[in-house]
Amino acid sequence: MILKKMIPIDIGIGVNTGDAVVGNMGSDKRFDYTALGDTVNLASRLEGQTKSYGVDIIVGASTCKLIETDFAVIELDLIRVKGKQVPEHIYALIGDKGVKDSGPFSNLKAANEAMIDSYRNQQWAEASKAAQDVRAAGVDLSVDLDFYAGLYEERVGAFQRNAPPKDWDGVFVATSK
Repeated sequence: MILKKMIPIDIGIGVNTGDAVVGNMGSDKRFDYTALGDTVNLASRLEGQTKSYGVDIIVGASTCKLIETDFAVIELDLIRVKGKQVPEHIYALIGDKGVKDSGPFSNLKAANEAMIDSYRNQQWAEASKAAQDVRAAGVDLSVDLDFYAGLYEERVGAFQRNAPPKDWDGVFVATSK
């Protein structure tokens, strides 16, 4: 038997749920099947953020509400994406229902919620400790959350050096698509 070496595909996926215009669009000279609308634009922006958070799949809040009973998801951030004024809660898809119902995922979810809550309440020491707990819990799930936890540790360090403005609302503003 001959085994072929497989080339890994390393892509990010952004998923959002809502209304969109889908179909053949264009003119006589250029005609394409496409999807248009705010829902599609947000999904595209979420895909672009997968690299920033070190995860493979990011889902928007509307999608999370539909899948959270059947899939393991954790909140990543409250983010304002390029081209939108209203911030969006974004989530990482970690695994299926089997993962969701596991003890290691419960530990990850609790650590992640503690990290995000402490971060938004400007409790920097607690947020740093919880980031270490997130990193440790990811190992139990064979999910690499080192980059993600490090992202929050970097933010916390920056805010410890230079406090956020008094009107800071915890929203991260994404400057890239």
